[in-house]
Amino acid sequence: MNTILILGCGNMGGAMLAGWLAGGVAPSCVTVVDPALAEAPAGVRLLRALPDEAFDTVLLGVKPQLLDDVAPRLAAVLGSGTTLLSILAGVELDSLAARFPGAGALVRVMPNLAAAIGKSPIALFGRGLDQAGRDAVSALMQPLGQPEWLAAENDFDLVTALAGSGPGFVYRFIEALAEGASALGLDAAQAQRMALATVEGAALLAVASADGPGELARRVASPGGSTQKGLDVLDADRALLRLIEATLRAARDRNVEMAAAARR
Repeated sequence: MNTILILGCGNMGGAMLAGWLAGGVAPSCVTVVDPALAEAPAGVRLLRALPDEAFDTVLLGVKPQLLDDVAPRLAAVLGSGTTLLSILAGVELDSLAARFPGAGALVRVMPNLAAAIGKSPIALFGRGLDQAGRDAVSALMQPLGQPEWLAAENDFDLVTALAGSGPGFVYRFIEALAEGASALGLDAAQAQRMALATVEGAALLAVASADGPGELARRVASPGGSTQKGLDVLDADRALLRLIEATLRAARDRNVEMAAAARR
């Protein structure tokens, strides 16, 4: 029975906890340490300070700026049989290894809030794992969405921008669809409902289709039709692509800055 300690159960840690419980992890296997959390899901043990006991898996979910505050106490309870999972943006494996030398394995994990419903991409990069260990981590992540092992750790900066920050960008797009329709005369509440339903249906179809998004867009757009006229605006001078590329670059570069700060 895999025992899990979640140190810091904020928005992301809470989403992962919800996904694990929905995916069949027994609540009795999970301990949450969080001084600010009002209550934990039924059956999950909630503590205000770290206990003096060993766990198979520890999820480090505190704010990155609190890492040095919690590291000495956490390091004391990590043993060679413990896999430390870190969702701390910008904190690299070398930084984790320096603070937690006794951990059996270290794994950086980048999910997003859709982990709560089992629909998150989950980027992974680790140290100290054999193939069986990698398989075990993948199996633990499976209830949360789609695990993806990265080829290099420096891919995390861009993956964090894409998969970690990406939902925020998608929400902005949904909001823009709704506000654009409202500005052109549609009732605002109705526009929001229809924008949400449109994006949900399009995403589900894209996931289920053997064709890529570009081909699906082509199928929607009849030559000279209304969809094509709208796509012409997005495609003019590569406007949408340039906007998204600039958005991802800004988020990626901020991740690089945070990683550099964590190394100091």
